[in-house]
Amino acid sequence: MATFVPGAPRRRTLELQSAAGAGRMAGIEFGPPERPLDVVFLHANGFNAMTYRQIFEPLGTGLRILAIDQRGHGRSELEAEPQGHSWRRYADDLLALLDALGETPRVLAGHSMGGTAILLALPRMPAEAVPGVVLFDPVLRLPEDRPDEATMTASPLVRGATRRNASFASRAAALESYRGRGAFKTWPDAMIEDYLVDGLKPSPDGAFTLSCAPAWEAANFVTTYRLDALPALRQPRGAVRILRAEYESTCVLGPDSESWGGHSRVRLETVPQTTHFLPMERPEVVRGALREAVLTAAPRR
Repeated sequence: MATFVPGAPRRRTLELQSAAGAGRMAGIEFGPPERPLDVVFLHANGFNAMTYRQIFEPLGTGLRILAIDQRGHGRSELEAEPQGHSWRRYADDLLALLDALGETPRVLAGHSMGGTAILLALPRMPAEAVPGVVLFDPVLRLPEDRPDEATMTASPLVRGATRRNASFASRAAALESYRGRGAFKTWPDAMIEDYLVDGLKPSPDGAFTLSCAPAWEAANFVTTYRLDALPALRQPRGAVRILRAEYESTCVLGPDSESWGGHSRVRLETVPQTTHFLPMERPEVVRGALREAVLTAAPRR
């Protein structure tokens, strides 16, 4: 067995028997391997588990955290056909992952699409195994405010994804292409480099291609609001904390809105001076929220 190094990531691969299709799910794990799981984390659209390494490494000195590569991302080997796509696939995969692990973590956490996938899965989890939940700018809108599929298909997000350069001569070329631009404009270089570790895969010609295909990223944007994730907030079965961005947030809910619940078990907070990429901009806020959620989660059964 490999020597445990506090904070350092370990590669994991799990065989999934998911309703969305079987295959291998990849991830990285931090913390004491003999400790029960404290956190399972799901990333945002287009990214991967390694992107968040610098957030989790300091927590890994005491907590055990598993960050996964969702279907169509990173090193996971799960069918990712854009035709007929639905975010229900991610919820199915999360439930299959928990079955494969044989345990439920104290906390489920996710950024953007990953957070919404958690909300879609929560109502289908056994009542005795519902964990605490921490979401970082999840994709949520009230039904009356959701754009239709035609609007999303014509959106800048989808146009940008479909036109995205999927091939680079080197990792350095990819870093130079992303630095200070687009989604990466507020990211430190080190986090872009971490994203590229599993965000690129070698090609036979010696170049590198995106591990999340532009067509798959675009399909995720198009189907953003097709499923309703609000029932998990209207009737929460455990504590849910949502930290949303101050600017360009994808979590468009009023703090006292009766239409999504306003339930006492749901904490909705805005993190000042942040965009949708608040985990990259304020990693200390993310770490603090995860620590608090683990400490206050219901005792393991």
